[in-house]
Formats: sequence, C-alpha cells, structure tokens
Amino acid sequence: MPTKSFLSRHTVPLALLSALVLAACGKSAAPPPMGPMEVSVATMHQEKVNLTRELPGRVNAFLLAEVRPQVNGIVKQRLFTEGAQVKAGQALYQLDDATYQANAASARATLARAQATLKASELNATRSDELVKIDAISRQDHENAIAAFALAKADVAAAQAAVQNANVTLAYARISSPITGRIGKSSVTPGALVTANQAAALTSVQQLDQMYVDLSQSSSELLQLRKELADGKLTQSGDVPVQIVLEDGSIYQHKGKLAFSDVSVDPSTGSYALRVTVPNPENILMPGMYVRAIIGSGVRDNAILVPQQGIARDPKGNTNAMLVNKEGKVEARPVKVSRTVGDKWLVEDGLADGDRVIVAGLQKIRPGAPVKAVEFEPANKEASNTKPPAAAAKPAAASAPTEKQ
Repeated sequence: MPTKSFLSRHTVPLALLSALVLAACGKSAAPPPMGPMEVSVATMHQEKVNLTRELPGRVNAFLLAEVRPQVNGIVKQRLFTEGAQVKAGQALYQLDDATYQANAASARATLARAQATLKASELNATRSDELVKIDAISRQDHENAIAAFALAKADVAAAQAAVQNANVTLAYARISSPITGRIGKSSVTPGALVTANQAAALTSVQQLDQMYVDLSQSSSELLQLRKELADGKLTQSGDVPVQIVLEDGSIYQHKGKLAFSDVSVDPSTGSYALRVTVPNPENILMPGMYVRAIIGSGVRDNAILVPQQGIARDPKGNTNAMLVNKEGKVEARPVKVSRTVGDKWLVEDGLADGDRVIVAGLQKIRPGAPVKAVEFEPANKEASNTKPPAAAAKPAAASAPTEKQ
C-alpha cells in the first residue's frame, strides 16, 4: 500500500523535528543565574557638627522716638525734610510762641523787681544792725528788718524759678529731635493746632545704622537643649555669630550677635523672646521686615549624619534604614533621627561608626538578599568608578552642616 509506506517514511523525521523544537524552547525558558544586585552605600563616620536653629523674626529699629508737643500751639513752620537724616537736638517744628515769649518777659520783670526789693531790704537790715547796737531802734524794728531781708531773698528765688519755667515753656515751642536718625513723614502741616501730650505723634525718628531682630523660640526646644547639654550630648558653642536670611532667601552680608534672651515664656504662644543686634550700614534692613535667623545651639562632637534618601518611614511614622552587613546581605534596622543638618539626618540611635547605609537601589532589594555595595558619590563630585551603578540616585550637592527648622 503506497499511502502507508509514505507515512512510515516521514513519521520519524517529523517526530525528531518536534523533539528538537521542544528542546530549544525549554533551553530558552531557563534564565541564566544572576549575580548580586548592585547598590550605592554611604559609610557612616562620626564627626563634629555645629548644630543651629533657624528661627523666624522681625526687624525693629535700634532706637525709636515718637515726637509729640509738650505745649499747646499753632504749628508755624516745619523745619525738616521728610525721610532725611536728622541729628539729636535739631529743630523739627516751630510753634507760634508769642504768648510764651510774653510770659517769659513778665517773669523776668518780676525777677528784676524782686531783686530791687532785695537790695533795699539788705541795706535796711545793715543799718538796723548798727542802730540796734546804740539802742537807736527797738529790738522789734530790728527783727522786722531782718525778716524783711529774708523774705526779699525768698522772693528773688521764686522769681528766678518763674523765669526758668517760662524759658522752658518757651523752648518747648521749638520742637527738636530727641535722637539722631532717619525721620519719617509729618502728620501735621503749618497751621495745625497741636496740644500738649496728645496721643498722635507729629512724626517719628528711628536710628537705623544698627537694628534689632526679635526672634521667638519654643520653650520645649529650650528644655530639650538644656537636657542635651546636661547629658553631655551637646557642648556650648560659645559666642557664635548669628546669620540673617532675608525675605528673598539671600544671606545678609553682616552677621549679628545675640544680645538678649527673655526670662519668661509667653503663655499664649508657649515661646520666649530672643533679641539679636545686627549692623545696618547700607540700610538694607528696614523696621517691620520679616527675616529668619540661623543661631547656634551647640556642638555635637560624635555626630553621625546619614543622607536623607537613606531613611524611610513606615505607615506608623517609624524611621528605618537598609544596611549592608558584614556578610554582604541586606539588613533592615530601626533608626531614630532628630533633625536635619544640611541634606542629611542627624542620627540619635540605631547607627554606629562604620555602618554602610544603602542610599540608592532600594526598590530592587529585600532584607536578607546578597548585594554588591558601591560607595555612594554625591552629585557634586566626579565618580571614581567608570561604571557607576545604574540605579544610583542624584542627590543635591552637600551643603555646610547647618540645621534647618
């Protein structure tokens, strides 16, 4: 039978071909063994770090004087230019002083009359001294002459005080600047009536060549700082200059100095006040300006800083890090951090000197898996290896170790 013979001749090659195809498929389905995953690690080292705190604050004038009249009168003349620099004692306003000049003249006339009376009383008392010795006058007349002389001296003293008071009142009609500084706008014009000790100031003068920056810090932070100092974790940083950060984020070129720390806590905010003095020769700082001050809080001698990308938080808020242990395997470890210093976390517990924290390639590893550790290189440094790890992150350039709030 020809059909049966044809099938028998082609059955073996077809079966052989099928076997070869299945063998090839089976060979491609089995992946070759892979080596350990490559990760970037940062080796921990103890270092000395100056810890700082960035606090919000407002700029205030070093001296502020509100100018108010001390006598009643009509403003006759304004003697300054608004916004100009004035000196202490410089005349600012002239009031109509005709009445006060008349009062001063009257007081001087009263003084002159009292002085004339005193001269006559003195001569009368002198003659009485001679006459009483020869019994030319009675003892009573002599005593009256002496009393009249004493009364005349008292009248002169009272008249002199009245003249001085009239001159002071007259001087108040010419209003002067109490301090040296920059003067503001005037709230009155010539012709306006002003009264003694009125509530509204005529103008204000501010000393701006140096300024105050008033800060506020939480009392809980103060307690934590004192606790760390007492436990020896921090040492006093001494008289560290205070750096001022302007509203646009730029650093003010002149550094300030801590001048005052309040002794009480504001019960409404739970914070206490700090005051910093800052030079202001270019008049860049203005009263009322919002700034931030970077102020030193202490020195941590054996601090451990870990890159921020090496710390993760679980749903409960606990922080942990992935490390490469001595066996070259991944190890998960809980870590306690307190604050940021530049682009790093300050570690309080969980890491030690020499630990290798994984900072790149975290998404491809799991605890217990073997890995190949490559030392992490920040973006601002040239990579020492010609073939960096494919999953290496590019963190921001490392900055100076200063704490952010």
